[in-house]
Amino acid sequence: MVEQKFTRIMDAVSENPSSFQPKRPALSWGVKIKRKLKSAAPFLGRFRPLVGQCCHQCTPESLGLKLLCNTPPLGFQNLTCVNETHTGYRGWLVRRVCCLLFVWGCEVHPSPAGDRRHRVHGSERVRQALVPACSPEMMELVMPEVKGHLGRLLALTQTFISPCLLRLVSWMLLKVFSLMFCSVQVNRNQLAALQRATQLKSPLVYVCVRQSGIDHTLICLTLFCHNLRVPYTIYPAHIRQSWLRSILQRLGVILLPEGIESERDAEMDSLYSPVMTSFTGELLREGASLSVGICASGGQGGQWLARVHQAISDGLVPDVSIVPVGISYDCLPRYFTHPQAGVMSALRFAIFLLKGDHRGSVRIHFAQAFSLKEMCESGKCRVDGGRPLQDLLLTAILQDRMDSIFSQKDVSWLLPPAVMPELSPAARQQTIALTLHLMYSSTTTMAVMSTSLVSCLLLHKHRKGVRLSVLCRDICWLLEEVLFRNTDVGYGGSLVGLVLHALSLLRPYLLLAAAPPTGEPIIAPRPDPDSLLILSQHCDLLTHVFIHEAVGACAVSAMLSEVVGCGGGGDPEFNVVLGQEELTEKSLQLTHLLSPGFIPPCQTAHGFALDVVDSMVRCGVLVMEEVQKDTPVCDFMKRQGVLSWAVSDNPDQSSDSDCEEPDARSYKLSQPSQCPELLFFLCSLLSVRLRALCWALESLHYLPSPITERDCLSQLHTHLKNRAQLDKAHYESSSIDLARLVLRTFIDLGVLTEDRQRGDVYLDVSPLFSQCAHKAKLLQFFKQFIYN
Repeated sequence: MVEQKFTRIMDAVSENPSSFQPKRPALSWGVKIKRKLKSAAPFLGRFRPLVGQCCHQCTPESLGLKLLCNTPPLGFQNLTCVNETHTGYRGWLVRRVCCLLFVWGCEVHPSPAGDRRHRVHGSERVRQALVPACSPEMMELVMPEVKGHLGRLLALTQTFISPCLLRLVSWMLLKVFSLMFCSVQVNRNQLAALQRATQLKSPLVYVCVRQSGIDHTLICLTLFCHNLRVPYTIYPAHIRQSWLRSILQRLGVILLPEGIESERDAEMDSLYSPVMTSFTGELLREGASLSVGICASGGQGGQWLARVHQAISDGLVPDVSIVPVGISYDCLPRYFTHPQAGVMSALRFAIFLLKGDHRGSVRIHFAQAFSLKEMCESGKCRVDGGRPLQDLLLTAILQDRMDSIFSQKDVSWLLPPAVMPELSPAARQQTIALTLHLMYSSTTTMAVMSTSLVSCLLLHKHRKGVRLSVLCRDICWLLEEVLFRNTDVGYGGSLVGLVLHALSLLRPYLLLAAAPPTGEPIIAPRPDPDSLLILSQHCDLLTHVFIHEAVGACAVSAMLSEVVGCGGGGDPEFNVVLGQEELTEKSLQLTHLLSPGFIPPCQTAHGFALDVVDSMVRCGVLVMEEVQKDTPVCDFMKRQGVLSWAVSDNPDQSSDSDCEEPDARSYKLSQPSQCPELLFFLCSLLSVRLRALCWALESLHYLPSPITERDCLSQLHTHLKNRAQLDKAHYESSSIDLARLVLRTFIDLGVLTEDRQRGDVYLDVSPLFSQCAHKAKLLQFFKQFIYN
């Protein structure tokens, strides 16, 4: 319907263009938009928050070092902008070869392999792993095969960093990135703090959330250009070309062994984990740095953090400094979402560069380095004692009992027992907690880009279209809200440049038209699956920024829906009183459904729910209801009826102990006639995930049983896409990432039961949710948080 409306407007413009722009030549859409925009104060002149500080609970001593102190701002540097001022020379010829001179002048810390292979092969951990495979009775039969497999694993330990090759590749990358991106911005204050961290003489481990195939490349290039040690990169990719593997290994890239297709298959190997653990310890003992990526959806990559911590436990290094890294893209090239190696892939990449249709920017943030030993010994970062999700929520869903929701959720699936089985239970729990904390730290370090602001407003507030003037007003409002939440933005300049840059990058996913009679541009998202999925990906970071308000808005929406249900239906009533206890319980229920990375492990779920209620007051959605003076506090808003309390004539004899229960606060919507717009916007941020849960649950009976986990994921993804096509709306709820989230949630809730057999995991619908009544209750539980 929206697309037809804009088509009619565009047809009217093409049939009678003089009615919109009389006696003027046709202008491009960018010029039209620019003429309608008004100048505004530069965003760089606004308050820029200090991001990247380490956790004050888990690492107070590292925070006290003030490596990332609030010094005078040094500004930002465009990594791809290299000129003669970056060299020690001047002149006409220097200006033409300045990039080459700059790269050749950068300091490189050599890291030869030496006898590292023999040290790893002779380690106690590898020798113990070889004993079961080489029992005396099977020695002659299996020894050749074990030696061949061990040789392929030990070949990875020969990875080293070649100074000449590193300089050459860095020069090429500067040229390539200058064609791909309009700028690659780094914060000079953070790099200065990183220089101070290297003086602590502890190896550095850089940790980022995996987004694309060039994340680690950007990290290594940034460190190289600022004379910092280039880290060894953990890149678990299967590359068949021997020449490419040889080049990458000479650049410090640690790949998967030959013949192993995936990271999961490698970790199932009984020799891979001992060899890689010893290899990691030897690298850290040499003083080398590491770069590790963590998958936000499944937690892959956390086992490398366990290997780093094992090096400290074995006494190979006294301590290791962890540096969370946040990388933000204006518009990530789709080519790098699932990179492939090969001649044809290189040719497609060259064509992609020559087209030059992508010129977004990149912002890289390096958080403050903190001591891994301090975090593990502080005892604040821990996840032990968690309970399965079904134990937390099923009693509330099926029996309406809230006594179990106040515990912590178990997330042991982030590091299953099959991965690194030699880890003790305490070390495994410690690694899971560290992985969760780094997922949270890396995400909160990221900067919000201009495309994220525009995509979020178009997808969650102005889905049917918006005038350009209204969009600019809302961008300014959303910018202030982001900065208020201590999150940096990845752009600067005037409002004109911001909007024009964002719309130019998002133009393939938008509908643009001119509204008669003024000709003001109208912008709306294209109602097709690819466009809505791309726009939704840009909104993910803003969901993390507003997660407290989004959870609180969904909890308020759930309570309002209960009021409507008690009243027999009809329009929702916004002028109602909401009790703090009920609001906290609703928030806590929804908090347990969040995926890892939204809450740090040093904060309890109940504490997060209490912060949710406070954030709703701070953002102006809720206001505290005042208690009448003639009403005893203990009689106000109690769920179990009125308490008997005789007010004493003598005020000196009264005390707080006279109340049987502590006082409970209550809240109301601050402006019932205006708040729904903000409330619906915040609810919409989480509705994408909740809608996917509802759709998947409704199609649960289509799944054959038993079914492998991989096939189940594929079929759930197909069901989500089919449901979106059937509704012709909400295509953003049908992504493969949401299908993974749905599958994980159903397993944790006990909707799907696991059966491990023949080296694979088979899933089946549990008998409990085969009953229509229980399935309907769970569906209603999901739907209550979605405002329709």
